[in-house]
Amino acid sequence: MKKIILLILFISSFAQAQFSINGTLTHSLDTDWVVLYRIEGSKQKFVQNTTMTKDTLFIEGKMQTIGTFNFELPATAKASSYRISYRTSGTSFVDFIFNKENVNFTFHPDYPEQSILFSESKENTTYKNYLKDIFAQQQKLDSLQVTAIRNPKLDLKKSYKAALLKINSAQQAYLESTQKLYIYPFVKASFRVNPPELKTNVKEYMSAILDTFFEPIDFSNQALVNSSFLLDRVTDYIFYLNYSEDATTQQILYKSAVETVFTKIENAIFKKNVIEFLIEKFEENNNLRMIDFLFENYYDALPTSLQNAKFKSEKVKLLATAIGRIAPDFSWKEHGKDFQLSNLNDAKNYVLVFWSTECSHCLKEIPELHAFLQDKKNLKVIAFAMETTDLAWSSMKASLPNWHHVLGLNKWRNTVARSYNINATPNYFILDADKRIIAKPIPLEELKYLMEKL
Repeated sequence: MKKIILLILFISSFAQAQFSINGTLTHSLDTDWVVLYRIEGSKQKFVQNTTMTKDTLFIEGKMQTIGTFNFELPATAKASSYRISYRTSGTSFVDFIFNKENVNFTFHPDYPEQSILFSESKENTTYKNYLKDIFAQQQKLDSLQVTAIRNPKLDLKKSYKAALLKINSAQQAYLESTQKLYIYPFVKASFRVNPPELKTNVKEYMSAILDTFFEPIDFSNQALVNSSFLLDRVTDYIFYLNYSEDATTQQILYKSAVETVFTKIENAIFKKNVIEFLIEKFEENNNLRMIDFLFENYYDALPTSLQNAKFKSEKVKLLATAIGRIAPDFSWKEHGKDFQLSNLNDAKNYVLVFWSTECSHCLKEIPELHAFLQDKKNLKVIAFAMETTDLAWSSMKASLPNWHHVLGLNKWRNTVARSYNINATPNYFILDADKRIIAKPIPLEELKYLMEKL
């Protein structure tokens, strides 16, 4: 009997040693799946997935469909930042902290960060209240600073000192009350170091903000590393605080900001993750100079064991044909003569088109393109035919005079086509006289439009 009772108690305690993650989307989605991830460095690690339950409720005078979901985490689940992902594009996730407690929250799927409300979880409610309280006080302080810059003759020193004392006192109180909580390093790192005195001009104020931006942040703290916090701060610092309308100055600011960031990061694995993150951020803006800068000065300097050869090769290959790059060179024979793309000098601009006689779209578009370009004297076409044999190509190229014709056998496996990342035909590249890629139009109509502009 005693053994049975002990067994029952053991099973009961084991069953209770689980934690629930409950979420409610205040507006329903077309999808009904939800995925739970744990954030590790700049990556996310799959934990579980589940389906969403949808209900129609009468809310604020009208019928609305909401979505609810639930995850159960074992007692062994790591305390960390977690992420709920609920769709594949647009705003698609919401982050929260888990530290051995149930978490219950609601949010609007289109703006989760602004709308999330926690009804259960001391960690998350405390941190949410902290951010709300400090943000409100910071706004008052910033308002005084902006007023002082606009009207330097106003005497706002006492008001600023009082507001500064209040926000610093509030920060200290939160630090003391959260010392034993998982969110403590977040509270410490979230606080802005404000100037002790009012600044009278924008340059001095921004200099003070930039100089102290990373001061409260410990880049070695694992709670911060395993969250989106550090990457968010790095993004703010590089892309928002270091801004100029002048393109040349902006590149200088980017480089300086990146250099500052990497003086703060000692952990090689996290440094690698941040470099890859920044490469992808600059890729969004097609900033090839900064991508090259990151590879040459930081990624290549990492220990070889940490470098991701696949990541680098994919980026190098992808960026080889990015707008702004010199087009990858290749050579061919034409009428018994040797030609090379880089050495062509018979036009002001070039259209490099990858096509195939086995492509129905090409059979329609290529003759249409030929007719359209008949009167474009300063433009030359290099027609690269991706074929399995030369039979159809030999016949069709005769109907397309005054073009450079290149035969690329092995079709999709052709090495030149692969160097240009060709996975569909027709595929167009507009080049300048130096063979620099200036546009990559997709439909023929876009190509025609750009040709009229040249």
